[in-house]
Amino acid sequence: MNSLCLVVDRLHWGYLGPYGNTWLPTPAFDRLAAQGFVWDGAFIESPHVHDFCTACWTGRHAMRPQAPIEGQPSLISRIVERGAHSVLLTDDREVAQHPLAAAFSEVVNLRLPLPTRPADSLEQTLLGRYFSQAMELLDSVPEPFLLWCHVGSLGRAWDAPRDFRQAVWDEGDPEPSERVVPPETMLPRDYDPDVVLEFTQVYAAQVAVLDACLDVMLDWLAESEKGGRTLFIVTSARGFPLGEHLRVGPCDHALYSELARVPLIHRSPSQKDAMDRSDALVQPSDLAATLGHWHGVPPDLSFGLTDLLRLAEEDSESGRQCVGIRSENQERAMVTPAWYFRQGSRLELFLRPDDCWCANDVADRCPEIVEAMSAALSAYDQAMKSDGSEALAALDPRLLVGVE
Repeated sequence: MNSLCLVVDRLHWGYLGPYGNTWLPTPAFDRLAAQGFVWDGAFIESPHVHDFCTACWTGRHAMRPQAPIEGQPSLISRIVERGAHSVLLTDDREVAQHPLAAAFSEVVNLRLPLPTRPADSLEQTLLGRYFSQAMELLDSVPEPFLLWCHVGSLGRAWDAPRDFRQAVWDEGDPEPSERVVPPETMLPRDYDPDVVLEFTQVYAAQVAVLDACLDVMLDWLAESEKGGRTLFIVTSARGFPLGEHLRVGPCDHALYSELARVPLIHRSPSQKDAMDRSDALVQPSDLAATLGHWHGVPPDLSFGLTDLLRLAEEDSESGRQCVGIRSENQERAMVTPAWYFRQGSRLELFLRPDDCWCANDVADRCPEIVEAMSAALSAYDQAMKSDGSEALAALDPRLLVGVE
C-alpha cells in the first residue's frame, strides 16, 4: 500500500469550501472532501515547521521534552525497514535539512527562485512547478511508497497569474494588486479595510492556484493504477493570519485559530468514509500513528496518539478530551470540545464551536472556566514534561460541554 501526504504550509482553513468558505470557489478541495474524510478539529502543536516535522515523523508532541533527534528511530525509517520507498519533496530548505529527513530514501529539495511579478500562467507559478515535479515522482516512484510533499511557497510568494487575481475581484474594489511578497505586519486599530482587502484577494488567488494544482493530483489518484492503492492526506503545518486580531502574516505567532487551526482531510483508496467528517480533536503527531498503521508499522499510541483511520470508523467521542499548543515566549493554548483558551500576555477564552474565529473573548464573564482551563493546561504541560509517565486526569465536565 502507498501513501501520499501533502502538507501546504500557511494554508488558511477559512479559505476552503469544505470548511465553510462560500465566496472563493475551491472545487478540487470540495471534490477531495466528497471523496474523503474531513477533520474539523485539527490544531497545530507549535507554529514552527521544525516542530511540525518532528511531530509527524516521530509522533512526539511538540510540548514533550525534545530528545536528541540524531539516531532516533522515526516513522520514516521504520516504514523504509518494512520495504517501502520513501521520498521527501519540498521547496523549504528547513524541511529538507531537518535531521529526520535523512531517513527518507530520497530527498528532493526544489530550489525555485522567488518571483518578482505575477506569473504568466498557472504552470509557471511556484505551485505549478512544484506540483509538476510531484506528478513526475508519482509516476516514477516504485511501490510500495510514501511520498511526503511539503509545500512552503504559499507563505513566501504570491505569484498567482493576473486572471486568477481578476477572478476574485468585485466591481467597486480597488484594482487587483500586483503584490508578490506576502505581508507581515501588525495593523493599527483604525486600519484601512482596503489594505486588508488587497491581502485577502491576492491570497485567495493563490489558493485558487493551489486548488487547480490539487485537481491534477486527484485525477491521478482516480485514474492511475497506483492511485487505487494510495492513501492521500492533505493538511497544513500552520495557518496564515489575514487581518484577524490585527495580524497579517507570521508576526508574533499569536495562538489564535487563524494560525492554530488547520485543514486536515484524508482520502482512502476504497473511499469507504467518503463525505464524512468529525470534530474530534487531532494534531500533527497523530499522522505518525496513522501512516504507521497504513504501512504495517506497529503504532506507538503512547500518550494518547490517535490513529486517524481507526478514529474515523468510531464515534468521535472516543477521541481525546483536549489538545495543547505551545509558541514562543511561553505562550500556550488549550482546546477542548467546548472552549479555546489562550494563555499569552493575558488570559483569553473563546466558546467552541460557535466562535470558530476567536472573535469574542468571554474570559471576564467566565472566571470559573478560566481558572479550570488554567489548571487543566498546567496539568497537561506537566504530563508532557514527564514524557508521558503521568496520565492526564479527566477534565472538569464544564470544559467538555460548556455552561448554560
